[in-house]
Formats: sequence, structure tokens, C-alpha cells
Amino acid sequence: MTQIDLYQRVSLACSKLLTNAYSTSFSSGIKTLSSRFHDPVYAIYGFVRLADEIVDTFHNHNKKVLFERFKQDTYWALEEKISLNPILESFQRVFHEYGMEQELVDAFLYSMELDLFETQYDEAGYKRYIYGSAEVVGLMCLHVFCQGDKSQYSTLKSDACALGSAFQKINFLRDIKSDFEERGRVYFPHIDYLTMTEKDKKEIEADIQLDFDAGLRGINRLPEEAKKGVLLAYLYYTQLFEKIKKAPLELIKEERVRVPDIQKLWIFIKMKFGIE
Repeated sequence: MTQIDLYQRVSLACSKLLTNAYSTSFSSGIKTLSSRFHDPVYAIYGFVRLADEIVDTFHNHNKKVLFERFKQDTYWALEEKISLNPILESFQRVFHEYGMEQELVDAFLYSMELDLFETQYDEAGYKRYIYGSAEVVGLMCLHVFCQGDKSQYSTLKSDACALGSAFQKINFLRDIKSDFEERGRVYFPHIDYLTMTEKDKKEIEADIQLDFDAGLRGINRLPEEAKKGVLLAYLYYTQLFEKIKKAPLELIKEERVRVPDIQKLWIFIKMKFGIE
């Protein structure tokens, strides 16, 4: 093993460590994928999670400065094909290995940067934010799952975007209280948090269901080696969505709806071992 091989191995280990520390659900999903996909998906998640942490949690620091530095480091890593940041090092290798488009990274960084100053969205801004913050992450993973098959990628792209959109909109509903009270954000266009009604909630849920339907169609057409992992995420979000739909708006505004850990574990076991 050369020294550069060792550095790349350590970098991937950092991405895996970050993923496991920040998201037990996502980590479980990765374990149901073919082993060949594990490292690339860890690298993608590490990259997007680090960016998200900068804009959402580093409150005692100048987040604008930190994010600008991260953005520039990302572009240098992609151009030079190396980075001294191990998270960016593992991501740039996956980016190049699977032929991802620069536009995916641009859109993602644009949406993350919006979280530094944007608090209200019109319809166009809402769609653009969701594309950059969620849909492109699914497309990065889809590049890995298709393993360079551009025709297959193009066929599945639209449904993959719909699935990412559904997941993100559910996150918005689940976190609507904390987004408004802690960050002053309301992602849903034309919605005033203080005067939001049950009718508004039902309309949002109907929109999510359309995305969910398209997303499931795409899951059924995924390569078999990737299908279980994505279906696990779909089933988890289905459970979360059902709990949100059953909860009155007043409850959504009082507490964060969650899927119990035991329920998450059962979903994982069923997917991992093919239990009906």
C-alpha cells in the first residue's frame, strides 16, 4: 500500500465515522446495500452532512466565512483531485470515479448557502432549494448505483428526484417548529407559520404523496444491489409520514414527530433478511 493509498483509506474511514455518528438511520440503510456501494455512499453523505452542519449548528462561529471556505475547498478538491480535508478527499474521488456532473455540486452548495440568509420562499425558490438540498444528493447516489450506465441513470433520474423531494418535504413538516423558532425559516411557499391551518397541512401532504408515488416507481426499477437500501429509507419515511398525517397541526407545532427506534430496527431487520 502506497502512502496515497493509505491517505485515501483514512479519508474514507473519516467519512464512515461521520456518517455513523450523525445518522443511525442512514447508516442502517447503507448496510443493506451491496458492499461495493458502501464507501462511495459514505463519502457522499460525509460531504453533504459537513456542509449542512456548517449552516445549521456552528452558531458560535462566523458561518458565512466557514461556508465560503468550505465551498472554495470543495471546488479546489474537485479541480486538483486531492484535498487535505479527508471528507472532501473521499468525496472528490467518488465524484470523479462515477462521472458526476459539476452542476450537482453547484446546486447543492447554492441551497446550503441559502440557509445562511433566506427565511421565506416563493414557489420557484422552494423548488430550487429542494432540488439542491435533497434531489441532487439522490442523484449523486444514483450515479453510484448505476455504475457509469448513463442510459439507466437518465431513465431513473426523474423518479430519484421525486423521492428526494418527498423525503425533504417530510423533513420540513417534521421540523417546522424548530425551523421557525430556532432559525426563523418557513420553507413552504405562501405559508405563514403563525396562521397555518389544517387545510394547508393537508395540501402539503397531498403534494408529498405525489412525489412518494413517483419515488416508489423508481425504486422498483433500481439495480437489485441498490434496491434494498433505498427501499429501507422509503419505508422509514413512509412510517414517519403516516405519523405526521395522523397528528393534528397543533401537535406538529408542539413536538417533533419521531419513528421509535424499535420500529426503525424492525424495518431494518425485515429488509436485511427479506422478511415479509
